Amino acid sequence: MLLNSLHKQPTDKILALMAAYRADDRDTKVDLGVGVYKDASGNTPVMRAVKEAEKRLQAEQTSKAYVGLAGDPAFSDAMIDLVLGDTVARNRIGAVATPGGTGAIRQALELIQMAAPEATVWLSNPTWPNHPSIINYLGMKSSDYRYFDSETRGVDFDGMLADLDGVAAGDVVLLHGCCHNPTGANLTLDQWNQVIAVLQIKGATPFIDIAYQGFGDGLAQDAAATRKIAGTFENALIAASCSKNFGIYRERTGILMAIAKDADQAALAQENLNYLNRQNFSFPPDHGARVVTTILNDPELRADWEAELEETRNGMLGLRQQLADELKRLTNSDRFSFLADHRGMFSRLGTTPEMVEKLRADHGIYMVGDSRMNIAGLNAQTIPILARAIVDTGI
Repeated sequence: MLLNSLHKQPTDKILALMAAYRADDRDTKVDLGVGVYKDASGNTPVMRAVKEAEKRLQAEQTSKAYVGLAGDPAFSDAMIDLVLGDTVARNRIGAVATPGGTGAIRQALELIQMAAPEATVWLSNPTWPNHPSIINYLGMKSSDYRYFDSETRGVDFDGMLADLDGVAAGDVVLLHGCCHNPTGANLTLDQWNQVIAVLQIKGATPFIDIAYQGFGDGLAQDAAATRKIAGTFENALIAASCSKNFGIYRERTGILMAIAKDADQAALAQENLNYLNRQNFSFPPDHGARVVTTILNDPELRADWEAELEETRNGMLGLRQQLADELKRLTNSDRFSFLADHRGMFSRLGTTPEMVEKLRADHGIYMVGDSRMNIAGLNAQTIPILARAIVDTGI
């Protein structure tokens, strides 16, 4: 029988962590596992500008008919402007709306598979687990390059360059545009320049995953590396998510951009992107995309959105600094100062799965086994609990 031939799939570690957290009855338990922004009350709020945009749409929208295969062109234009500014001429960019940033990653990988089936896709070690998961599902070739130094909790840049020396012409190198997930450790501008130089020499195509624009150093600063790459290479792929910076996780709003060498190549890329959308889900979801478009194209809404995003960003930076300061107070050392240097929602402690399990068992601290923790899951009350647990565990 058909269904008897199915095999069990690996358990999603983050979903399993969520279930374990819910079953824990300790009052002092702390959830640092799921990659969703939370405020000081533990809620994931709807942003003010999003609520207002949805009110306008509810009042003004007259149809729920399909949009085009690529989604609303106004959404593509608004997101291209947000991510790339005026770095690349619009007629050199093919773009499609996708179901979230994950959908953009999937479509990009399928485009690579169509265009260069023998290409190896290079991933940072570590990277977001869905990157290798989708690549393996599609049966694509992959390799990795060193990225995180567990001793310094920073970027292992020498190792990264050494590994990228093995990239072949035609390969694709996936890079995190900002706020590296899962480590929180980012490249400096000078390091980005060196990576770009290596990829140019090797004849590789950069593929940028930018899921946290505005969560690190600000909207423009977080896009700086992506813009530099887009302005340097004839071809590049960019997958962007609206889940985090607009807080619309459940609306599944993302975009895939393909940078082409000229308008003719962009038109060909657009045709293939449309085709891939048709094969995978036909027309992309529109509600979240229309909310984003409404916000970005209205000066008042955009200003309010940017202000709230800044509040969110500065709040996370504050939590980072408070945790680093508390750990310094408890240990009388600067060995946890990296927490204040990291950017985005995540930091990687650089400890072992055994220590992570000890944190959970002894102290009710829930984080992913590789020691990635969601900084946004903290607040003023839980920072001392986490800091004491880290010290008592001997990390």
